[in-house]
Amino acid sequence: MHAITKNKPVPFLDLSAQYKSLEAEWLAAIRETGARGSFILGPHTQALEKEFAEYVGVKHAIAVANGTDSLFLSLRALGIGKGDEVVTTPFTFFASAETIDMAGATPVFADILPGSLCLDPASVRAKITAKTKAIVPVHIFGHPSEMGETMEIAKKHKLAVVEDCAQSFGALHNGKVVGSIGDTGSFSFYPTKVLGCYGDGGMVTTSSDAVNEHIRRLRNHGAVKPFVHTEIGMNSRLDEVQAAVLRIKLRQIKDDIAGRQKVAQEYTQRFTGSTVKTPSLPKNGTHVFNLYTIRVPKRDAVRQALTDAQIGSSQCYPQGLHLQEVYKHLGYKPGSLPVCEHATTETLSLPIYPGMPLDHIERVCEVLLGALK
Repeated sequence: MHAITKNKPVPFLDLSAQYKSLEAEWLAAIRETGARGSFILGPHTQALEKEFAEYVGVKHAIAVANGTDSLFLSLRALGIGKGDEVVTTPFTFFASAETIDMAGATPVFADILPGSLCLDPASVRAKITAKTKAIVPVHIFGHPSEMGETMEIAKKHKLAVVEDCAQSFGALHNGKVVGSIGDTGSFSFYPTKVLGCYGDGGMVTTSSDAVNEHIRRLRNHGAVKPFVHTEIGMNSRLDEVQAAVLRIKLRQIKDDIAGRQKVAQEYTQRFTGSTVKTPSLPKNGTHVFNLYTIRVPKRDAVRQALTDAQIGSSQCYPQGLHLQEVYKHLGYKPGSLPVCEHATTETLSLPIYPGMPLDHIERVCEVLLGALK
């Protein structure tokens, strides 16, 4: 163990290091954007949409203001609304369910798989009713959801599929990039993501011309041309400065993903033989490790030990969405979705980012394994 690791704070995430490496290009992009005087839906946004669609392997990519809007606009464009039910996971960030409500529909929560922590297709099947109109699988923490069975269920019941890819940009499932499998893919560029900007941003992917046209209308106040509106839309547009930095970062995304996978590998190697349950790897795809989330007994005590040692961590997620106050009216009770509920007592996300120093990884493992003893 390096002496350097003793008592050294370890941040959960260090975004400043990557910024320093991109600073010259980033500032040049801002100067160029300012000189051109085009700040909304300009050439950088158009170029990003094209480059993003090519990377994901879809016909269209539509840049929007944030990841939440990308989900909401997908549901709207797919005709999801009042009286409809949408099946999703309770083990996710609130936006995955919140946007279903925003569209006027009702979220229906299915349980998750104990390994990947993604939607359990068998539980999804059991939740389908005559009112079900869509499924929102979430590729959680960077692990692709089980899309093979999900798409079979959707085809059988004629359901739309909105992939929530907020935490999994670049992950592969059966050779396809997530976001290219369902009717739409929804991405967040929140700064902590695998591909993050320096503010808020989002993207919708689709190979449907009709959905593409509809979302482009909806993101711009439902306008078909300036001052001519055919429906109620919203203002959800990615600005040029964020599009410019995303284009820079997209060019080096393979290295960033490899950097995350390398950190994950270092952790997993050090936890082998302990009581730490390391993240499962997909049999038919790749994990991009937006988060490195372990399962440990006495999670709260372990987390406290990390905090005491000035090591950052995150508890994603402390309570399943089905048991949150806001969804009380849906009638779920403790024990309704047992796999999710058990996961919320054990999961802990550790520091991870491309270029994370090895001595930081070693310090996290040293303190965590010490706490378990």
